[in-house]
Amino acid sequence: MPGRTARCTRKKLISVARAIYEKGPTAAELAALGFALEDFPDHVEILPDNLAAVNVFIAMATQWRVSMGGPIGLDYNALPAVMRLVGVPRAEQSDTFECIRTMEGEALRVMAEQNK
Repeated sequence: MPGRTARCTRKKLISVARAIYEKGPTAAELAALGFALEDFPDHVEILPDNLAAVNVFIAMATQWRVSMGGPIGLDYNALPAVMRLVGVPRAEQSDTFECIRTMEGEALRVMAEQNK
């Protein structure tokens, strides 16, 4: 199905990953334009089908592999334990992994943009 990764909605997963890793403007930057932080909502909709993958992705936040150039990907060695601890049923782990890879790719893009 176009626009879907496994059972998750790709576009929504990308927006979640971007929201987690993208640095927004500071209060001073917004004030210079006549805005305040309160003028912009800081939430992203998480669909029920995406919830397990998002929870695993957030739990994996300390598991980035890093090189001299910055993050290069998540350490998949930790993934089975994290999925088990988050409560992802074994039958859903393959789909959840594909959803996490979608968010990982977007997070890497965001971090690379911010390191330019």
